[in-house]
Amino acid sequence: MPEAQPADVPVFVLCGGLGTRFREQTEFRPKPMIEIGGYPILWHILTTYARHGFKKFVLCSGYKSESIKAYFLDYSALNSDFTVKLGSRGDDSLTVHSVDHDQDWEVTVAFTGELTMTGGRIAMATSKYLGDAEHFAVTYGDGVTDADFSAEFAQHLAHDKLGTVLGVNPPSRFGELKLAGEEVTEFAEKPDLDDTWINGGYFFFRKGFADRLTQGDDSLVLEKEPLIQLARDGQLTMFKHKGFWQCMDTQRDWDGLNKLWQSGEAPWMKGPVSR
Repeated sequence: MPEAQPADVPVFVLCGGLGTRFREQTEFRPKPMIEIGGYPILWHILTTYARHGFKKFVLCSGYKSESIKAYFLDYSALNSDFTVKLGSRGDDSLTVHSVDHDQDWEVTVAFTGELTMTGGRIAMATSKYLGDAEHFAVTYGDGVTDADFSAEFAQHLAHDKLGTVLGVNPPSRFGELKLAGEEVTEFAEKPDLDDTWINGGYFFFRKGFADRLTQGDDSLVLEKEPLIQLARDGQLTMFKHKGFWQCMDTQRDWDGLNKLWQSGEAPWMKGPVSR
């Protein structure tokens, strides 16, 4: 059997949460639709995957899903010049002249419930849209990175484990002091935690992991029993990433990501594009 290619791997993106920690931005739209540089962070995430050859996306929507549906239904018009002829008898016509971001993507918007938890969303969406794919990816709709998804997927294929998670080194939230007695020998402002790894939120799974997810359990949290048990069973490996990674949980995070975009140095948009 030929080795799986990125274009064959569906990417399931969790887009349905309430975004309660970011209420100033999410009162009228879901968190994945908050814009960075004029484009929803969801667009940035899909574009990052596409740079590595991934083209199939399943958006697990919930809270204010109509915003996500409208964006992709009107994607060409929102990202291009167009001419519309308005007919007096309702026979309007639309001509799209050029699409600024012409993507070879297949996007499925799957409504997975208003209050469903992360594991329940993935269980519901994979039961409908995984199809014959032997591997699938999972991520959240609120973070960006310059991680090499091609390399992570290659590592995933190289072993027989059910899952691979992107591990990232977070900076400390606080400054660190090193002491000799009462003397401060080193003052570090929010140092990187080189020996500490956290869940970076970009996963690859074999189809067998979907079989472990309880169908119809809206309270199932992906990060609890499913992933905890996967690790205990020795079925989860980590792809280490020491580069850029940032989730968008607060206004400060959003401001920082927009500042990077405006500088023209957004790390998550660099590198070659796979086609």
